[in-house]
Amino acid sequence: MLDIGPVPGSAESPAPSHNLALRVASALVLAPLAIVVAWLGDWPFVVFWSVAGMAVLWEWIMLVKGSHSAPRVRRFWITAGIGYAGCMVLAPILLRADTVYGLSAMLLLFAIVWATDIFAYFAGRAIGGPKLAPAISPKKTWSGAIAGTVGAIIVGVALAGLLGQFDKGTIAVVALLLSIMAQLGDLLESWIKRRFGAKDASHLIPGHGGVMDRLDGFWAAAVAGCLVGVLRGGFDNAARGLLVW
Repeated sequence: MLDIGPVPGSAESPAPSHNLALRVASALVLAPLAIVVAWLGDWPFVVFWSVAGMAVLWEWIMLVKGSHSAPRVRRFWITAGIGYAGCMVLAPILLRADTVYGLSAMLLLFAIVWATDIFAYFAGRAIGGPKLAPAISPKKTWSGAIAGTVGAIIVGVALAGLLGQFDKGTIAVVALLLSIMAQLGDLLESWIKRRFGAKDASHLIPGHGGVMDRLDGFWAAAVAGCLVGVLRGGFDNAARGLLVW
């Protein structure tokens, strides 16, 4: 959504600077839309994430079909894509379904993922240093990863203070976990694209690439948050299970 993308010059980066205006414009449309849909909840929320999941599955299938893998390998990857897209739909829906804490969980999830992206991007450019995973994403750095996580914790705790009487220590731990998962999700998607020789999952979003490109970090953070929430609060109170300890 508001994923500003990889550092310029990386294998996944749309390097030309004239794309920046498109990227910013797309983010300014998609981020408020995601927040409004989260606020509405109910069927608009289900429809929104169902459409996102279908777009991700379509992009995944196009990646697999464009490869030269054997039929059995293609079937494996398509099956994996169905699971990936299914998690994209189910995780946010289960979190938002909590009538008391659902909206807070979604807003915090957005804030943590977006803060991770933004802080990592600018710190990575400004500080540089050792690479995080050069074989997968050559321009990502440890400085960016650490800054992204620290920024996510700060933003998450600050937002939680505005949303309600949440325990700051709990929110800090949740932000730490979800920020790390968001970055792992980004690396996973980069690895998948490299596996199939693609720069972007598609070109559905102007200046950003595909839906899968923009939701990779959110996917991983949402799935992790949903798993923690369901294990602690059950399917009806997943958001409470995530945020209230």
